[in-house]
Amino acid sequence: MKRSEVNAAIRHAAEFLEANGWSLPPSPQWDVTDFGLDNFLQEGQVGIILANEPEYCEKLVFVTKSQRTPLHYHQHKKKDIVCRNGSLAIQVWPGLSDAAAPVPIEVHLNNQRQTVLAGQNIHLASGERLTLLPGWYHSFYPESDKCLFSEISTGNDDQHDIFFLNAAVIRFPEVEEDEPAIAKLVCDQ
Repeated sequence: MKRSEVNAAIRHAAEFLEANGWSLPPSPQWDVTDFGLDNFLQEGQVGIILANEPEYCEKLVFVTKSQRTPLHYHQHKKKDIVCRNGSLAIQVWPGLSDAAAPVPIEVHLNNQRQTVLAGQNIHLASGERLTLLPGWYHSFYPESDKCLFSEISTGNDDQHDIFFLNAAVIRFPEVEEDEPAIAKLVCDQ
């Protein structure tokens, strides 16, 4: 990914946040990625880490209509995905064996237990939340033109606790420096 693409993504996200009344802390931690797949507009996201402590993490994630987060799981992290603006679709599988034939699974959707089929689209409108357990494979994409969601979780360790199904995915790909950075990325630190 080129630094100019990173800068444009940060500007776009910042404009969306400001237009929708979101204030960021001073010097936020930005996390812009194309997952090493060189197609940010199809498989990418802009994250803003608000807190990352050993016990808990909160981040905002901004995505646009065509962007999908690749299928992955976390071995230790439990998280709530909360749609803050727009609409978001999430697909969940408790294990890879569940991907072959959809089986009923119990999820916590809006703080209530519900049964859905593994891999079924779970639709979140603004304000709705889904809890994801450690080991659950998941992928998500916006259904609206632009979407902001938050992830509230146990401590976040994307260096050691994120596992993608696609072996070509790189969580923190290198950035090609073609212009000066407007903000420091998490991977720059």
